[in-house]
Amino acid sequence: MQMDPATEIRDSKRTKEYINMLSSVADSEYGIPTRCPCGGSIIHEVRGKDDYDTLSGKRFFTCKNYEADGFHYRQPWVIGVEEQIERLTKRLEEVINWVPEVNNHIQRLEAEVKDLTREVDNLTGQVYNLSVQVEVLEKLCFD
Repeated sequence: MQMDPATEIRDSKRTKEYINMLSSVADSEYGIPTRCPCGGSIIHEVRGKDDYDTLSGKRFFTCKNYEADGFHYRQPWVIGVEEQIERLTKRLEEVINWVPEVNNHIQRLEAEVKDLTREVDNLTGQVYNLSVQVEVLEKLCFD
């Protein structure tokens, strides 16, 4: 039995959207989640409280609407924190590597400002000299 082409296209689009959503959720599940792709907020879930004498149990970052369908977050707390620390460490290294370049740029700009200040002083002197010459010429011409 053949499917209607329009229905087949709709089904393939839905399947593609579903696959894209699953890969988006999997790719975005890095670090400490702040919001679930479904729009739900993230709660801090603790499981197995009674299993331990001194520890409070295993912790998770979990979507408040969690269902095991692949569209909601449920991530062990330790993994999220480790990934977040890795991300922050990489970002800090990038900033630290960027600081010498910024310092060099600041030094170049300071030197440029110094040169421009000298240029302005020079031009100010030339303007003063020209205004004196104009004054002398006006006296010669109009006196």
